[in-house]
Formats: sequence, C-alpha cells, structure tokens
Amino acid sequence: MAVFGPLYERVMRWSRHRHAECYLAAMSFAESSFFPIPVDVMLAPMSMATPSRWWRYALNATIFSVLGGLAGYAIGYLLFEAVEPWLRDSHYWPAYLTARNWFDEYGIWTVFVAGFSPIPYKVFTIAAGVASLSLPGFFIASLIGRGARFFLVAGIVRYAGPRLEASLLKYIERIGWGVVVLSALAVGYLMLR
Repeated sequence: MAVFGPLYERVMRWSRHRHAECYLAAMSFAESSFFPIPVDVMLAPMSMATPSRWWRYALNATIFSVLGGLAGYAIGYLLFEAVEPWLRDSHYWPAYLTARNWFDEYGIWTVFVAGFSPIPYKVFTIAAGVASLSLPGFFIASLIGRGARFFLVAGIVRYAGPRLEASLLKYIERIGWGVVVLSALAVGYLMLR
C-alpha cells in the first residue's frame, strides 16, 4: 500500500512553493504547542529543494518553534484546567505525566532534551508551564535544543542533497512504515514504564 510516496511528492511540491517559508514558520509555531506533525517534514524537503537557504530555513524553524514553545508554556501556565480534559483523553497523557516526572528529576535539562529529540515537544512545553519552570531557563533550553535539532537536520539534508533525495524516493514506503512502527513502540514503552 503506497501511502508515503504520494505524501512525499506533495511535500516536495509544497517545499518549492513561493510561500513555503511562511508555511514552515506557521508549522514550527503550531508544532511546539498543539500540532502533531514534526517540523522536519517541511524543513528537510525545503533544505533539499533549495540547498543554499538551508541555514535560513533552520533559523526560521528555530525562532518560530521557540515562540510556539512559549505559547505552549502559556497554555500550561494559564489554561491547563481548560485543556486537561482533552489531554487526558488524548494519547499524549502518558507523555505529559512522564514530562512532569522528568521536570521534577532533571529540571530545565528536560526541555533541552525534548527540544532536540523526536519526542513530542508540545507536551513538554505545556508541562513546563504547569510546573512553572523558570521561564528564562525554559527559553534558553528551547532555543539551544530546537536550534541544534533544526540546524543539524537542515545541514545534513543540504550536504546529502541529491543522493538523499534519490534514496528517499526509492525507500520512502519502508522508511515511513518504519517510523510508524518505531513511534508505536516508543509510545508503548513509555506507557508501560
């Protein structure tokens, strides 16, 4: 069943669109506070489509992701009672509980790790607000974590370029389903802990 090939082709078309940077900014902001799709889905193809602008795309994603993270922090700090029922009913609740425990144990380092890793950053931004984590510390850890991730992704894609695009197109279905399986295993592992 070819699911990821058509999606890949659509994303590559979007990445070459004249408003792609605006879409990347909006997606980066939204992903850090409520949107479920990771920024890399737009950042990587844009860096592949226009390699000379990879650093600009990474900077765009970093700035708007951190701003979205601040919005997520505000949601947790100011509106948690309103979003808690939705969060409890969503598949993000176990991750939220894990985030709260990690904040108690590791503090601000949790934000850095969440910002850099593929775990759902939005859950950690909201949990940071609920925990009233130091806002300056949250901002700095988010800036470093998100920046490191996005510059690494865009830089690797820029330098791998055409070889990567050919490989992705050839193996996109296997890669896509592999990511789905790994994500399901990671969620299952977190829920069983």
